[in-house]
Amino acid sequence: MIIVNVDYIPGKEFELLGIVKGCTVQSKNIGRDLAAGIKTIVGGEIKGYTEMIEDARRVAEERMADEARRMNADAVINVRYTSSSVMQAASEVLAFGTAVKFK
Repeated sequence: MIIVNVDYIPGKEFELLGIVKGCTVQSKNIGRDLAAGIKTIVGGEIKGYTEMIEDARRVAEERMADEARRMNADAVINVRYTSSSVMQAASEVLAFGTAVKFK
């Protein structure tokens, strides 16, 4: 599955199949939350949350690609990611794009 964040693939003609998306909501455990709280006092990157968001993006992208495969797509173009907080220490990550079939 080709996944790109542009609206074309050089040398490929395709038909649009529709929007596909994948999302996940993830949180870290209480130990990581305590460490993050301390980090907010002293400053610096909160690596536990960075890892959580990276994992969430990967899961959301995989779910988006799975939805595209169910549509028999060859690629997903114009991919975007968004995130939001759904509750304290829990974030939703959404990946979405347009599924296409090569001609």
